[in-house]
Amino acid sequence: MSNTQPQLLVTGASGQLGRLVVDQLLATVPAGQVTAVVRSREAAAALAARGVQTRIADYDRPDTLDAALAGIDHVLLVSSNDLGRRVAQHRNVVEAAMRAGAGLLAYTSVLHADTSPLGLAGEHRDTEALLRASGLPFVLLRNGWYTENYTASIPAALARGALIGSAGEGRIASAARVDYAAAAAAVLTASQDLAGRTFELAGDDAYSLSDLAAEVARQSGRPVSYTDLPEADYRAALIGAGLPEAVASLLADSDVAASKGALFDDGHQLSALIGRPTTPMPATVAQTLAPH
Repeated sequence: MSNTQPQLLVTGASGQLGRLVVDQLLATVPAGQVTAVVRSREAAAALAARGVQTRIADYDRPDTLDAALAGIDHVLLVSSNDLGRRVAQHRNVVEAAMRAGAGLLAYTSVLHADTSPLGLAGEHRDTEALLRASGLPFVLLRNGWYTENYTASIPAALARGALIGSAGEGRIASAARVDYAAAAAAVLTASQDLAGRTFELAGDDAYSLSDLAAEVARQSGRPVSYTDLPEADYRAALIGAGLPEAVASLLADSDVAASKGALFDDGHQLSALIGRPTTPMPATVAQTLAPH
């Protein structure tokens, strides 16, 4: 493995997080050092146009992963969004990285995965156990919530005059998705050996959903308040809004967990890793409200 120019690979590179990681990498390393793994030729073409090497592979097809990881030094495994199937899919990537002799695998887990009450934390815990048993040098990027997870509901909140949820007054230390992407890029390109490190990544500032509603009202000039609902009622409202039942259940469970502190952290490891403050919640609200 080259100590000066390791070959870097990002899985899920056409997804919301993966695409931003590629952006961050291209700001610091030559495009020829970056390989993007995607599932379609269309996504590959868009990335190839930027000078990035592209490889088409699928978490469910180990044969494609062996070809994708050949010659790669540092791997970013962006966690799958296929709930219930993620551990098997992640295992395929980890085993392909082992066969490829990768020098480092960074995995996007979830904040405080080992103790989190979040329902979605289980698959992350199982993946972390896979990594520990693999013998691979690895880094755990335990990502907190993306602020965009909440600001995506701003249009609906403006329409009804209320932001709904089940988080009570739980404090949420979220950050913008680009902040987490910058952290992943920093780990992939770090000059020091980070193997074995676990980073608990969260925003510098915390807020409640009441605070978020007040900020939306302030910036939009329209009345918006927070309405806290029982978990079952919030889940039903999400299903009524057109979300699949599994996603609605996940979001409702996550809100209840937030009320118990699952999305709070004040260790400032994210801003330390990226070398700047994390994006404040009001800035992401402003971005959401800006004309497009």
